Amino acid sequence: MLRVRALAAVLLMSLALAGCPSLTERTGLPPSIDRAAQLESSGDPAGAARMYEELAAHNTGADRDELLLDGARDYLRAKRAEDAARLLSGTSATLPAPQVTQRALLNVQLALERGQREEAARELAAIPEPRSAPLDAFYRELQGQVNAPPAAHRPVAPPGVRGSASAEGAGAHVALLLPVTGRAAGAAISVRDGFMTAYYQASANERPPVRVYDTGTLSIADALRQAHEQGADFIVGPLTREEVTAAADYAGPRAPILALNFLAAERPAPAEFYQFALSPENEARLAARRVLDDHHRRGVALVPAGDWGARVLAAFKQELTAGGGELLATAQLDSGRTDYSPSITEVLRINESSARWKRLESVLGSKLQFEPRRRADVEFIFSPAQAAMERLLRPQLRFHYAGDIPTYATSDAFEPDMRANDDLEGLMFPDMPWILGGDFPDAVRAAAREAWPNGGPSRGRLFAFGFDAYRLSQALPHHGVANSIALEGLSGRLSLDADHRVRRELGWAQVHNGELRLLPATAQ
Repeated sequence: MLRVRALAAVLLMSLALAGCPSLTERTGLPPSIDRAAQLESSGDPAGAARMYEELAAHNTGADRDELLLDGARDYLRAKRAEDAARLLSGTSATLPAPQVTQRALLNVQLALERGQREEAARELAAIPEPRSAPLDAFYRELQGQVNAPPAAHRPVAPPGVRGSASAEGAGAHVALLLPVTGRAAGAAISVRDGFMTAYYQASANERPPVRVYDTGTLSIADALRQAHEQGADFIVGPLTREEVTAAADYAGPRAPILALNFLAAERPAPAEFYQFALSPENEARLAARRVLDDHHRRGVALVPAGDWGARVLAAFKQELTAGGGELLATAQLDSGRTDYSPSITEVLRINESSARWKRLESVLGSKLQFEPRRRADVEFIFSPAQAAMERLLRPQLRFHYAGDIPTYATSDAFEPDMRANDDLEGLMFPDMPWILGGDFPDAVRAAAREAWPNGGPSRGRLFAFGFDAYRLSQALPHHGVANSIALEGLSGRLSLDADHRVRRELGWAQVHNGELRLLPATAQ
């Protein structure tokens, strides 16, 4: 459709200019898709690229993006890397899946053209194998270019340009199953970037081949079947709870799996099925143990309404009760609201204090000076929430005379580099070494800065999770059906329980003047 629309527009332009020979003589023929194709066929890719670029300037949306990608392709054929980079940077942030893959492959070729072979290899390894024939041919050509000795480099045929490529034979590899397109793409890409960072920090002779299978376009059954047929000897992923359940249900032959989420607690895992997750329920249990270690027994909980809050509260309450603690009251917070006063006054019984005051005024028939009081038996508050809600809740707790009560949360409450963290003053929570700091995470940060001096991928908690997933993928197979591991990771001190779930031990921190202050492992 693009080609037809563009050609029609050019024909109309040609008719409109037919009576102006002087204009035609000055500027030449107007740009067209056919003219660009002729220039490609005649061996003038730079001229074709300029033609596509001019056409892109007169189009919008998907048509513009397609023309920019065509122009970048031809600029690369003409060995004009910076012009190609300019066009690639001008494409839209969100593209259809095939164009996302095409742009990613062109960026790999751009890195090769610039002599950045390691960067090209890193980017190519993170691209799922394309499903369309032209893109798959381009992908295979780039694999050959990246893996060939430097002296054997040869030109690569981008998609849409004739060239031959044989599919890479099947062989042992690590299969990385992630939804790099679709609604979970943002999280998946962060995990993938962390995974590949760990991959490239390993010695070259210790790196297994890695293939990415996009579960945003493949069903879990198809991804597992393809991975098996292509020789995968270990599988990392999938990522979402629904995908992990589907992987557990898969009855076909497969390699051992390190799933990147937990199955439901009541669901037994199949054989050779490890589970690794950034679990808020796990952190809630750690918070309950910390409360007990700090010699608190009786407290209240304020949690977000919905499934997340219910699961976190249940885990906290179970651990607290098992250790001899007691939840005196709980309340749910509506994420659609910003005023949590009704819930706070209810669990702290400030509303009862106000009601007694009003009754006394009514009996005495006169106005009384009054300062509401909270209940006196509350030794702690558990308030797990996302950072935006927590930054609203903490000041309101202080307003309602509860600022001095020790308050515990999960790591979701804290976002690094947020000036608004001043509002979290006094809050305590567990978190991973990647956030709290340490020799190992600091070394990884330094290496990442060297690899990506201009910033590189986002390096949040999911990046650390992906980094550790790669290291686990190398540790677990050496143990067969491993019963124990001990790994100092970016996401915590990692070990394996009897159900083959990876457990994370975390450090503790408290917000003080907007900054994190590390807490001892247990209260002094």
